[in-house]
Order: sequence, then structure tokens, then C-alpha cells
Amino acid sequence: MNRIAEDVIGIHMRVAMRYAAGSDVGRNRENNEDSAYAGPWLLAVADGMGGHVGGEIASSLTVQTLAPIDAEVSQDALVETLERAVLSANQAIAQRVEQEPALQSMGTTCTAMLWSGTHLALAHIGDSRAYMLRESILYQITEDHTLEKMLTGEDGAAPHLANRLVRVLDGKPDRKPDLSLREALPGDRYLLCSDGLTGPVDAETLHQVLTTQQEPDAAVQTLIDLANQGGGPDNITVIVVDVIAEGVEARPPVVVGAARR
Repeated sequence: MNRIAEDVIGIHMRVAMRYAAGSDVGRNRENNEDSAYAGPWLLAVADGMGGHVGGEIASSLTVQTLAPIDAEVSQDALVETLERAVLSANQAIAQRVEQEPALQSMGTTCTAMLWSGTHLALAHIGDSRAYMLRESILYQITEDHTLEKMLTGEDGAAPHLANRLVRVLDGKPDRKPDLSLREALPGDRYLLCSDGLTGPVDAETLHQVLTTQQEPDAAVQTLIDLANQGGGPDNITVIVVDVIAEGVEARPPVVVGAARR
């Protein structure tokens, strides 16, 4: 079931964020292992994996662990605060696996932003992605933590290349995210998404939607629809955020996907 939620988040009288978030199970999966959070200061997408209910648990734990940092912090503390929360999410997964060894194969990606004033901290691990649209140019601002691997074809099928995740939050030590601090400018648009979007929808189409759909909720819905039209091979989770030069009142956070249940 698809859920779209739009809100406006106030960060500073000079810069505010208007966002929409949505998650869909896709066409080929029975359950949604993605989770996402969008609140006044924090945005996060987590794409769980691990079979049975493991993926749902890993992504939900990650969002639940990150949610308490959805508060205003100083710009000097942005990166450290976000890093500490992501590492805590990894520890939460480790503790759950210790309690339930059957979940030892579970893990999750995590792409998250924490805002303050006119800056944002970005933390990333896995193959979910963050993009920035600035002056009509779309930039991918995260790097996939994957390795191309040749898979042998079955039943006469030709061998093919596939991407294998090499870094995720799975409770193991040294699972550190990529970290950066960026300036947010009025007019910027950000996209956070799971690979259920970027698998079937290419960068050119992402750019077209993000530049033509003026409202964040319309952009989110269009992107989810396009991913499903492309076969919907995986769960699809999307957050679209507009940076606006206005001060607005903060609203309640929105949770979508597995973490919402």
C-alpha cells in the first residue's frame, strides 16, 4: 500500500524545508522492508534485507534509533550527532541479533540528513541514494557501496553482472557511514530513495520528474508510479525535499514503510 505524506519543516527563518515522503511494496515483493522518516530536522531512508522479517526489523530499528535526534542542534555538532546515531543503529541491530540469532543475516542501508540553519549533515551506507538538484542540474551526492560480480546463469541463461552490497548496517563492527557537511541553498531540491527507485528509473527520468513536478508530493507519487511501471522489482521509498527561503512552523514527523507498522 502506498502512503504519501507532505509536510513543511522549519529550520531557520532564512531557510526552511518542504517535503513529501512515500513508500510502496512494488510489484514483485510480498512485504515492504523499506523504512523512512521525515521530520523537522531529520530525513532518513533505510532499505532492509535479510529474508523473512529480518529486513523489516533492521530498517525499522534504524529509523527508530535515528528518530530521537530529530531536534535542533548546532551546525558544529551536525556531523557528530548524525554519525553517533547511525552507529547506535548498527549497535541496536547487533543487540537484536544477539537476542534472536535467526536474524543474523539481516541488515539495512541508511541514507540520512540532519539539518540546522543553512547546513545539513549527510550520512550514507549501502546503495540507497541521495541526489541534489541545483540550478536544474542533478547531482548524485552519495556513492553506492557495491561491487560488481559476475553471476552464472541458470537453466541456460547467460552469465550477467550484478551489484553486491559490501557495506551495510548489520550489527558487525566498523560499519562506519560516509559523512559530509553541505550548505543548503534556497531553490535546492533533494531526493532520498531506496534502490527500488533507481533500479528501474534512470537518472535522466529522475531529472525530468524533479524539474517538472513542482510539488514534492506530486514528484514522490510520479517517481513511485514510474518505478512500478518499470516492473517494480523491489520496494520503493522516496523522499523529496525543497529548500525554501521562508520561515515556517514545524509540523509532526512522518514515518512510512515497515517502521510505520
